[in-house]
Amino acid sequence: MPQIRPITDLRNTNEISDICHSKPEPVFITKNGYGDLVVMSIETYEKMVETRTIDDAIAEAEREYNAGAPLIDATEALSSLRRKHLG
Repeated sequence: MPQIRPITDLRNTNEISDICHSKPEPVFITKNGYGDLVVMSIETYEKMVETRTIDDAIAEAEREYNAGAPLIDATEALSSLRRKHLG
């Protein structure tokens, strides 16, 4: 369940930090009863960015496939990458 806290709770930075590090999800900060900010640990942010990067790569591959790009055999692709990067 997401954490929703009022902006006044940001005065207690240690508590907010502990909350952010206790669960791998953001803490939503409200101001005057409305959503205003999102606070999260660096680890949660980095995981979110990593997931987004993977999702973007998959979406790009799907667009290429739908546009008629030729498929590459996985074994051939891995062999090519090994030759290119490992000599």
